[in-house]
Amino acid sequence: MSSVVVESDVQLSLDSIRESLIRQEDTIVFSLIERAKFPLNSPAFEESRCLDSGNSSSLTEFFVREIETIQAKVGRYDNPEENPFFLDNIPQSVFPTHKYPQALYPKASSVNINKRLWDVYFKELLPSFVKPGDDGNYASTAASDLACLQAISRRIHYGKFVAEVKFSDAPHDYEPAICSKDTEALMKLLTFEKVEEMVKKRVEKKAETFGQEVKCVSGDEESEKNYKVDPSLVSRIYGEWLIPLTKDVEVEYLLRRLD
Repeated sequence: MSSVVVESDVQLSLDSIRESLIRQEDTIVFSLIERAKFPLNSPAFEESRCLDSGNSSSLTEFFVREIETIQAKVGRYDNPEENPFFLDNIPQSVFPTHKYPQALYPKASSVNINKRLWDVYFKELLPSFVKPGDDGNYASTAASDLACLQAISRRIHYGKFVAEVKFSDAPHDYEPAICSKDTEALMKLLTFEKVEEMVKKRVEKKAETFGQEVKCVSGDEESEKNYKVDPSLVSRIYGEWLIPLTKDVEVEYLLRRLD
């Protein structure tokens, strides 16, 4: 099966994608710091508290659905970098939107693992960096969770752009594994451990810089460094969840790249 070239006005390159991913790290680190202000507040996302008996969703799910509807109406999801969490909830934009150039292969551009991200975020990722407890501040917590979820989703779905560039640069390296649906071989082709370690070290350094508690001390006295979010946890979040999920998106994209 021969590869198909995507006609695009955008010149994608690994360098430009890398620059974008580095900028996205700032957004993700800041969103984690903001979320850490609140305790876990699990009733916001685990229980249905809606006074409307016909609505069984949690407060957080209701909030995200409503926000995504508004954002869709102003064209957020016309941007191929943005992926909604609730696909059944997305209306057409009611305003003229920017015509984004086709940078992704059409049959593969719809890859969306946000349902999986939702489960991972609330069951594993979130409890790893926020304190347990419940302060009842559910609306602000839901808004903060949405900021985290959207920033992380954008990052992991950037894997589609990474996969497109890697495939376009060397299609014959990937075609045998794609044709045989060999996900293990594809994952091996996509994995560069040195790059992943560099990313983990960089986000840990950013968490140290952005999240350090600032204290004024007199004279030569040195204050103990305290952080709003443990920098090593931010590195772990990338290593255990964000990087692997990004590569899963890359594999899913490549499996559809010859359709």
